This record gives sequence, C-alpha cells and structure tokens, in this order.
Amino acid sequence: MSHYCYIMGHMSKMRLHSASGHRLYLSQSERQVFLQLARKQRPEVRTFAETLAYSGCRISEALELVPGRVELDEQRLVFRSLKKRRQDVYRMVPVPEEYIDTLNIVHKVREAKKVSKRKTVPLWPWTRRHASRIIKQLMINADIQEGPHRTAKGLRHSYGVNAIVSGVPLNMLRKWMGHTDIKTTAIYADAVGSEETDIAGRMWAAESSQHDKI
Repeated sequence: MSHYCYIMGHMSKMRLHSASGHRLYLSQSERQVFLQLARKQRPEVRTFAETLAYSGCRISEALELVPGRVELDEQRLVFRSLKKRRQDVYRMVPVPEEYIDTLNIVHKVREAKKVSKRKTVPLWPWTRRHASRIIKQLMINADIQEGPHRTAKGLRHSYGVNAIVSGVPLNMLRKWMGHTDIKTTAIYADAVGSEETDIAGRMWAAESSQHDKI
C-alpha cells in the first residue's frame, strides 16, 4: 500500500487494502463476471445485484429503495444516506438506461408510482442478512477468490474504483457515494494493478493526441 493510501485511509477510516495488504474491492474483471452471472439469476436477484453494482449504494440503502424514489425518465435512483446523522439526507445517483428499464419491468415501477400505497413499499422485502447472503453466494458462484473483497462492501468499493478509472471527478463521485468528506472519496484515486494501468493509459492517449496537433 502506498504512503498516500495509508494516510488517506487513516484519516477517513476507510481503506482499499486490509492490514495484511489484501485488496478490499472487486477488480474490473471480477466485477464484470459478477454482473454477467447476476443477469442469469431470477429477476429480483438480478435487479438487486445490479443496483449495488451500478449505484455503489450500501446494501441497507438498497433495501430501503421504493418505487417513489426511482426516477425512470431521468435514469437515476434516490437513496437516503444512512450514514448521515440527519435522517432526511438524500442523494441522486445516475444509472444505466438498460438497468433502469429492467428495474421497471421486474418491479413494475411505473405502475407502482401511480398508487400511493405501493410507491412506498420497498422493492425487495428482504432482511439485510438475507440480502448479504444472496450477494455472497453470487460471488462464490462467480468463482471470485475468497477474501475480504468478496462482499457487498467489496462491490461498493469496486464502484468507486471503476468511476475513477472512467474519469469521474472526485467531487461528483463523493456526491454519488454519499461521502461527507472528499478525503474519504480520495482513496479511490489510489487505484492499483490493472485499474492503475487503465488510468495511466488514458493519460498517455491524451498526451499523444496533443502531440499530434503540434
């Protein structure tokens, strides 16, 4: 782990590696295998797994999601940030069009939003323990190597790393993930391995493009 990652992890009380140096997030390839397998599961399991992967939300935040907080036309989800001291703090997270279409079909979101009683009923009537067990089993079935990264938290961390690799600005990622302090979000900027190579590749490509213009 780099000196920078250690400092930022200590300040934010969150790290991308365990004390023994084990990765705490799913790699890009593991994330893709997880999503491929999720699409083959029964509909409600698929949508739950994709919600975690495409929004970076905490598992308890996903279980609170109701039709009234699924903005279909805007292609975004509205989560109540459960880590905040106040209980009325919400954040909007943009999600892929294909995913939101699937969510609508499986959970009949558009119809539910028209009925006052239904639009406040959680999409997944599961306990946190049951939901965690589903995600863990999916990762096992996806042949993801055993370790502290093979959890719902590892999937949330992979969302952060994937966002950085894709060029999402830290301040925007902080908002999407519901972090109070941008120092917490900054740990994702210390991506390693193939993720770091991807980031460097974008830098060299931009430099090469500028050179060709000279």
